[in-house]
Amino acid sequence: MTAVEHPARDGTNGPARRPRRVPFPVVDEVARHCLQEEEPETVHIEVHLPGRLDPARLRTAFTQALHRHPRILMREAEGPWYRRRYEWELTPDPDVDVVSFPPPDRDALKHARDRALGAAPPLTASPPIRLEVVDEDDPAHGSVLFLTINHTALDGPACLRVLATAAELYGGRDNSPSAPPVRTPDAPQEPVDTPSTWTPPARVAHGTPEPSPGNGVLVTELSVPHRPKGAPYTVNDQLMVATALMIAHWNREHGARPRPLRITMPVDDRPRGTDMPIGNGTRLVEVPFAPAELASVDRLSMPGLLRRTADRTRALKSLPRPQLGHGAALLTAPVVPVPWRAALTRGLRRAAAPWTSTTLLSNIGRIPYALDFGGTAGRARAVWFSAPARMPRGLTVTTASTAGRLHLALRWSRTLLSHGDGAHLRDLFEQSLHATQERRP
Repeated sequence: MTAVEHPARDGTNGPARRPRRVPFPVVDEVARHCLQEEEPETVHIEVHLPGRLDPARLRTAFTQALHRHPRILMREAEGPWYRRRYEWELTPDPDVDVVSFPPPDRDALKHARDRALGAAPPLTASPPIRLEVVDEDDPAHGSVLFLTINHTALDGPACLRVLATAAELYGGRDNSPSAPPVRTPDAPQEPVDTPSTWTPPARVAHGTPEPSPGNGVLVTELSVPHRPKGAPYTVNDQLMVATALMIAHWNREHGARPRPLRITMPVDDRPRGTDMPIGNGTRLVEVPFAPAELASVDRLSMPGLLRRTADRTRALKSLPRPQLGHGAALLTAPVVPVPWRAALTRGLRRAAAPWTSTTLLSNIGRIPYALDFGGTAGRARAVWFSAPARMPRGLTVTTASTAGRLHLALRWSRTLLSHGDGAHLRDLFEQSLHATQERRP
């Protein structure tokens, strides 16, 4: 997806031209077909600042940031039932005020998280995001920004780019992205030593489901795992292994029959500067694990598991692949009206549920922006993301690092797990992540 310039007015103070329309990309259309009110497809971003923000200044800065990235100013265009494409309509200005300051209360953070998971910004109003600013009871604890994104239209990294622009406009501090790690691009290669993908993968075993539908979330702060200099694997590979070990341990505790695990991993190759394309810009790959690899991992076998995982992730990232695979591109070809394609897509999704990956691990990595709002507001000290966790996966793991700390969000479907289950999975993840570290002599 590429950024689209916003149409200008005619320069004579006359009426603006008809807003420009952009066809839905493949990712957006598939998500639009499969919307569910019970489990909204939202991305939640939570940014903790040490100080307080001025409401009027923030509202002005964020509105200006939206205009700096005009591709975010969009809404779903109306059309006849027989249309063959959904289209985004680019608007000159926001339709709604997306910035709000809810009154503080004792459980303000919990309530804001519940809103971020429980209701998606509508696609019919531009832009399909909202920003809530929550002041904690104790002024010493500062403010928390809650950015809620309708994932049909946008993803987390794109909206974080917009928030970084808003921070720069608000505080006057440079929020340019830091240089990414220097890595030699890998030549395309087929994955080696990879378990078969013909067997339906393991599901996360049911814990103690809650009576209400929707998603739950738990956020926590951990140490970034130690990785020896020159190690043949990355922190992302350690997170991947920790996620696999967490689920394998959980499933053994709940008596599930051992099955191969497949973990979906988003890959984002976009630049992080002001020219970053805004939209859903990641492609998805699936990293497999055989049951025997996770059955009894100890200090001696862990390095081998990490190296195999690194080989697989490196090979998968190097292979050119459409965002959702070749089948999705065919499924969204505009040859019949969208309601017919929607019905077919939903039917195929239900039929393919047993082959859906076990879980999703989205590692944002080191946050590339300072997110420095200057003055009394200060620089972000923690940033959490969470990705949708609809069934049949029912669990997603999202990580990011800020100020030398790892920020983990576990998000789950309440029809699968409870908050107590989430707390236990967090403990299992922490133990598994610690086990991936090579012991210092």
